Amino acid sequence: MSTNAVIHGAVRRDLDRFVEALDSFRVGDRPRAAELRTAWTNFREQLHDHHTGEHEIAWPALERVGVSRDLLATMDEEHDAMASALAAADEALAVLVRTPDMATATRAQAAVVRLREVTTTHLDHEEAEIEPVYLAHHDHPAIVGMTQEFRRQGSAAWSGRFLAWLLDGATPQQRAALDRTVPKPVRAVLVGIFGRGYRRTVAPVWTR
Repeated sequence: MSTNAVIHGAVRRDLDRFVEALDSFRVGDRPRAAELRTAWTNFREQLHDHHTGEHEIAWPALERVGVSRDLLATMDEEHDAMASALAAADEALAVLVRTPDMATATRAQAAVVRLREVTTTHLDHEEAEIEPVYLAHHDHPAIVGMTQEFRRQGSAAWSGRFLAWLLDGATPQQRAALDRTVPKPVRAVLVGIFGRGYRRTVAPVWTR
């Protein structure tokens, strides 16, 4: 399993959490609406950063190891469809904070369900086409360079929050994949220090 697949797992997990939380939303529960918005802001930023990074960093590396430009163009088209669905869901969640009634919660859930459908379709496609390439060429200079470039892109604060998000509910297989990419001592420092904000404001949203 590649780190890319671990990220996809976190995206799927959060989308399921939002759908379930909106299904059980209680009319007038402004504090819960605000909590969900906080978690949503983190999710939206993680998804945006992931797909921006794919276009700018991953796609050129993948082209160097033989992935066609046509396939990468199709992936970008799917990203565009996801961005549209993400924007619609973002607006629906913002409205829920202002007007936490059942009709608004229902519309927000429908928007997130739609986003989940579009996203899952893309993630399944990407994993079928791209995941084998990552695994087969993990030690190719282009892929090694891609990994190094991703590491340079994020500050320690960003990396700590990102890793805390990935690990929140990660399976043993996903944790093992991260161990191969981020040494445990490094991860412990980043998550322990810079993941505190996520643990304090986002993780508890899913345990209440």
